[in-house]
Amino acid sequence: MNKILKYKNKIVLINGLFISIAFTMKYFSNNIEGYQISMIIASIVGSIPIFIQAYQALKLKIISIDILVSIAIIGAFFIGEYSESAIVIFLFLFGSFLEKKTLEKTNSAIKKLVQLTPTTANKVTDNDIQKIAIDQLNIGDTILVKTGELIPVDGKIIDGLGIFNESTITGEAKPIQKKTENKVFAGTILDDGTVKIQVQNIGEDTTFGKIIELVEEAQDSQSDTQKLIDRFTKYYTPSVLILAIILFFITKDLVLAITVLVLGCPGALVIGVPVSIVSGIGNGAKNGVLIKGGDVIDGYSHVDTIVFDKTGTLTRGKPQVTDTFYYSKDHRTALDLLSNIESESTHPLAKAILEFNPEFKQLIISKTNVIKGRGIQALINQNQILVGNTELMTANNLLFDNEQKKTIKKLQKEGNSIVIMALNNRIELILGIHDQIRSDVSDTLIYLRKQGIRKLIMLTGDNQNTADLVGNELHLDEVHGNLLPEEKSNFIKKLQTNGHIVVFIGDGINDSPSLAIADIGIAMGNGADVAIETSDIVLTNSKFNHLGYSLNLVNKTTHNIKENIIISVGTVLLLLVGLILGYVHMASGMFIHEISILVVISNAMRLLSIKVSKN
Repeated sequence: MNKILKYKNKIVLINGLFISIAFTMKYFSNNIEGYQISMIIASIVGSIPIFIQAYQALKLKIISIDILVSIAIIGAFFIGEYSESAIVIFLFLFGSFLEKKTLEKTNSAIKKLVQLTPTTANKVTDNDIQKIAIDQLNIGDTILVKTGELIPVDGKIIDGLGIFNESTITGEAKPIQKKTENKVFAGTILDDGTVKIQVQNIGEDTTFGKIIELVEEAQDSQSDTQKLIDRFTKYYTPSVLILAIILFFITKDLVLAITVLVLGCPGALVIGVPVSIVSGIGNGAKNGVLIKGGDVIDGYSHVDTIVFDKTGTLTRGKPQVTDTFYYSKDHRTALDLLSNIESESTHPLAKAILEFNPEFKQLIISKTNVIKGRGIQALINQNQILVGNTELMTANNLLFDNEQKKTIKKLQKEGNSIVIMALNNRIELILGIHDQIRSDVSDTLIYLRKQGIRKLIMLTGDNQNTADLVGNELHLDEVHGNLLPEEKSNFIKKLQTNGHIVVFIGDGINDSPSLAIADIGIAMGNGADVAIETSDIVLTNSKFNHLGYSLNLVNKTTHNIKENIIISVGTVLLLLVGLILGYVHMASGMFIHEISILVVISNAMRLLSIKVSKN
């Protein structure tokens, strides 16, 4: 049986092919006999995996969706409705195919994540430096890492100074200076410097390894989620079977009992609910929101808590110059001198300055000297220039006046990184640079509260002071900083344990465990591949206000699904009552049955054209 299920995708293709042949025969050559035969073949071939799955579910005493569909197929076959049987099979198998493809994408993303850590390291021995495989390292060994290299292990710096990009772990694009005794993490990058690291954790035991493990565990747990129709069929299918058996024992009329089974097969439900889901997903895709299936729609509609990452989600995700303070009359010259020097740097703050002043006057730089962790010394037209932080200025005996001290203190309090330029031992320019809040965030958060979201929480790897500034500006309920990926996902688990239905929205590799463990994970479209592929919803255009639109769309889709369930079940109940009272017969019952299918399909298709508010 399991061997047959391995060919399920090919069976979907064969089923769809014979349905296409059937319609071609009917509408292009009026070959009704060929139409019927093709539909019969499509039904028989397509029903095999469904019957097998229904049998396996029954062995485990589970009333699954496969049993419901099996009854629908047998009933439709018995009364000669082969086209209905074939189409129900195709919709059901194709839905399973899409679900499988989504899971395969997630597994692919995890493999890419594993590839982000190096497989070798430069081990330092007494007399030499030897390149060896990571799995040959031991705790306590010393390794050497140079500029531009990935850190292969968790450990602490025992010699050297460096600028690290830890966005894969903390989500923060802002570079961090680290020195002796500071901890470093596998999967992060040494942007500048050379350091010796004492190995503390290797492979799966590293913080980065735990990110991968958390994503895998969360995906496994989510694969057991019951679907909307499964929950319904748990009660509905046995009810129809029991009713048919009771009627048979009372009336001794086998045809009546079988007719109850046929009319009780909710074809409108099996077709209507998937069409509602597909229509809702189609509306989202058209408007920049990718929703990955019906489970997502059902889960998202019950959410009461939304948890946000900061960088790249609530904020733009890259530093920008926000404040400029000039201490010379010639502002243009001061800014051009600074831009020329920063044009020779790959530092993220340098990129922010060049974006702020892209069309600067080109000057000849005679000499530059990079001072690790502090800045740059340069010579332009015999002018001595310093560009860097307060430590660089102090080391060169430059004093700040009271106004400049107040400016620096104010910028630091507001969470800025500070770049100072001095010309010939005189402070000329102070810049404040930080990641700005997205322009549409505030209005969207207000809208989410109006839609019934009770708690808005921010979790970030950034420092608590910077996190509090953002949280206070956006009036968030809770703000937690200095968190590692595992701590974020544990926080979400705690919320779930306390009964909250949680959405997490983020964009980075470090967010992927939280995206996977949350009831609904939402990724920004410009984020890391693993974040996008482990999420349930993707805002493909990375527009934050699409978060409000997605919630509105899901609520409308859920309402539409409930309407179709009521129409489907209500029709079946009316048919069964009419059948028992003698007002409905097989022919008239099947006519009403088919009408109900057209009604739910038409109702579901309305979702494609519904306009939903974004905030």
